[in-house]
Amino acid sequence: MSNVGLILEEKAADIGNFLVGRLLPFRQKRHVGPFVFIDHMGPTKLKDYQNLDVGPHPHIGLSTLTYLFEGAIMHRDSLGTELEIKPGAVNWMTAGKGVVHSERTPEYLRTTDKTLHGLQIWVALPKELENMEPSFTHVDAEKLPTWSDDNADYRLIAGQFGEHKSAVPVYSPMYLIEIKAKNTFNVSLGKDLFGESALYVLEGSIKDAGEIYGTKQLLVAKDAKLCEFEIEAGSTVYIFGGEELPEEHFIFWNFVSSSRETIEKAKEDWVNHRFPKVPGDDDYVPMPQAQKNSRIKGNEK
Repeated sequence: MSNVGLILEEKAADIGNFLVGRLLPFRQKRHVGPFVFIDHMGPTKLKDYQNLDVGPHPHIGLSTLTYLFEGAIMHRDSLGTELEIKPGAVNWMTAGKGVVHSERTPEYLRTTDKTLHGLQIWVALPKELENMEPSFTHVDAEKLPTWSDDNADYRLIAGQFGEHKSAVPVYSPMYLIEIKAKNTFNVSLGKDLFGESALYVLEGSIKDAGEIYGTKQLLVAKDAKLCEFEIEAGSTVYIFGGEELPEEHFIFWNFVSSSRETIEKAKEDWVNHRFPKVPGDDDYVPMPQAQKNSRIKGNEK
């Protein structure tokens, strides 16, 4: 019997001048554990006159995780951070009560051809930490837990999985695992997964109960855990999830909160330029007027 409860295809979305594939949220599924938003960027080949330019924009109530497969992004934020992220490393920014950041092609790449490819993820903060002080952590690729066997290479990008624990300072029980298959084999992870879980096929395919699922498909587990599946040689998949959100959350634009009033205040503060500034980046991304609040129910089924 298949353990796949929901199959979602990437849908196109725009971030600044860059087209991405949106994995979460969908109408049928607003979150997986504390994961409330996932964008697949690229792979996009940019000409010497094309660049990623996401100007200063605000966040509250969440942590953002950036993980690149190819390319580079210069991150700047209102904490004074200015740091380039490269493939395999993790940028983890916790917005808490409010932070502003920009993401751009680094200066030395702006007049050359380049490729950009990666994941951008939002993780909702627990209610009691929504108004914490903002922070930023960069974890180099070599500091992430990795292990291998005859069939695959594994990397724990964030959270905890069995005896492995990532250096990324998460605030709720969760996991984000990369699997790169060297051979076609049966994956069995059930005993170390918890809460809700989902699987994203970046490359290749997997088979579950005789059904084949391919590139750019997101599979949400039916019964909490993706226990066993067959992965094709050469495939790359990401398994993510964790404990479900214990309370209702609301999302508007880049704001996540368990309180509608907090989101309304954040909207007013951004429109009235009351958020902190990003040193060295004076741009301003206007708040979209047409967007409506969406709701994430705690323990949503």
